[in-house]
Amino acid sequence: MDLHAPQIQGFFRIPVDDLYARSYLCDAIRAEGLAAPVVVSPDAGFAKKARMFASCLGAPLAIADKMRSDHSETAHVIDVIGEVDGCDAVLVDDFTISAGTLVEAAEQLVAKGARSVMAAVSHGVFAAGSMQRLDASPIRRLVTTDTIETQPVTLSQKVRVVSVAPLFAEAIRRIHQRESISVLFQS
Repeated sequence: MDLHAPQIQGFFRIPVDDLYARSYLCDAIRAEGLAAPVVVSPDAGFAKKARMFASCLGAPLAIADKMRSDHSETAHVIDVIGEVDGCDAVLVDDFTISAGTLVEAAEQLVAKGARSVMAAVSHGVFAAGSMQRLDASPIRRLVTTDTIETQPVTLSQKVRVVSVAPLFAEAIRRIHQRESISVLFQS
């Protein structure tokens, strides 16, 4: 589900279908009742997928400008491209481990005038310290799927887990019946 890079499909010797959690996450975002949502990509690399979220939600798109200052995996959000002032910002990404980038982006969004910030990620890996970082952040809700079965940390009250089991079940049924799974992702 939501492979980090499409090239991953090529590493297998059997057919692999990439399933997408977007519709489930968008349903959860809609359930939050945001008055003026703006979808925010945490970096330019996720902008194309974030645009699909924006289209699904009928919302505009903004992009956090992230920069790596050295060869470590540490990145810093330095600006936000797009209008977020007075809006309910929705950060979207494929996964988070430390919640660091999400929190930095959320802080920038609040500094740029966002009324509220929530996040939606397909895979909540959540390493030690991530929940404390999330709890201390301006992110009021983080929606993730149940693709990670066991969590090494106790989830924050801010985290809402959405089940994608029905999507996997339908994909398995369709593959077994030799039916197309592409119909699962038409929007």
